[in-house]
Amino acid sequence: MKNKIARSESVDNSLSGEGVEEIDSDNQSILLGIISQLRPGCDLSRITLPTFILEKKSMLERITNAFLTPGILIEANHTEDETERFMLIVKWYLSGWHIAPKAVKKPLNPVLGEIFSCYWNDIPEGREAFYIAEQTSHHPPESSYFYLMPEQRIRADGVLIPKSKFLGNSSAAMMEGIARLTLGMHDCETYTVTQPNIYCRGILFGKLRYELGDHMLIKCEKTGLEADIEFKTKGFISGEYDTIEGRVKRHGKQIFTITGKWNGLMEIKDYNGTRGLFYDTAKSSICPARVKTVDEQLPNESQKLWQSTILALDKGDHELATKEKFDVEDKQRQEAKLRNENGEEFVPLLFTKNLADGDDIPFIIKARIDVASDSPSTMVSKLFDLHRIK
Repeated sequence: MKNKIARSESVDNSLSGEGVEEIDSDNQSILLGIISQLRPGCDLSRITLPTFILEKKSMLERITNAFLTPGILIEANHTEDETERFMLIVKWYLSGWHIAPKAVKKPLNPVLGEIFSCYWNDIPEGREAFYIAEQTSHHPPESSYFYLMPEQRIRADGVLIPKSKFLGNSSAAMMEGIARLTLGMHDCETYTVTQPNIYCRGILFGKLRYELGDHMLIKCEKTGLEADIEFKTKGFISGEYDTIEGRVKRHGKQIFTITGKWNGLMEIKDYNGTRGLFYDTAKSSICPARVKTVDEQLPNESQKLWQSTILALDKGDHELATKEKFDVEDKQRQEAKLRNENGEEFVPLLFTKNLADGDDIPFIIKARIDVASDSPSTMVSKLFDLHRIK
């Protein structure tokens, strides 16, 4: 078992999560002007941030980083031993955090009703996968998403609820929400996962850089296995950047520890003290997602909705990017005002309220897909009846 879960992928990839950036004096002045109006602990969700810190994609698209290493997920699905399978799920979930812009960039905040979809048709062994997300709430912001690998009978349902706070020389994005991964080939075995929080350091002085911090939990109720991965932030005087320390337990008894860097090498140690390489992000096998052309997209699909803003960011025209971004957001405000005047509630297009008792995922995909009994072609047909992804 140790050899299997400690094996690293063999395809080189240069993506990195170093995330360090210097801001020129003009942009620093803009930031300081905004920050001077804030108090530590205040909510940043209603603050308009300058466009030079924006990533050229929506948060709905950024979520797909978790699904860019499907080879590990397929390996887990083909593994019969429960503990090996769990550890491969842990490896898969840890494998995507280093995929991010090298500079400190914030994804565009999705507007209510915004949709993003994509697909993969070059997954190992010729398999396909599909992803759909929709902004199902604006205050608080909730991004609902669904992932499907039909031939492997794998699905993921999730919600991301970011809450931003100003902390002085830092800002924090508290990444609330959970995801549930279901393996239909293993009696619908489910894994619930949370994610670390994101900190942006050096807003007032020093270099801008981001850190992941706090705890990420992965649990499988059926097997009694759980992993608690702590993403450690660097102390003011001591410590290192980007380190993790995790403990894996089965029915409360510790069986593994995982240490290292979430954007570098990670090591595993079993209860006998035997160490081995768990994962090397420099050798990640990344499968980029594919998206319909902008001309084929609906007006509320992310890349079409934000096209003018993104084009302006590409050109470095931040004045135009600010105007285009304002126009998109103002249209949302006008639509919300009209709904309020008419006594109407917003109803998501692709997701519906989750009526299951005790489920922390507020919205689930409208397509009734059963990964245990539906054929792969039936799953795809149901999904495409709801929304054409390609």
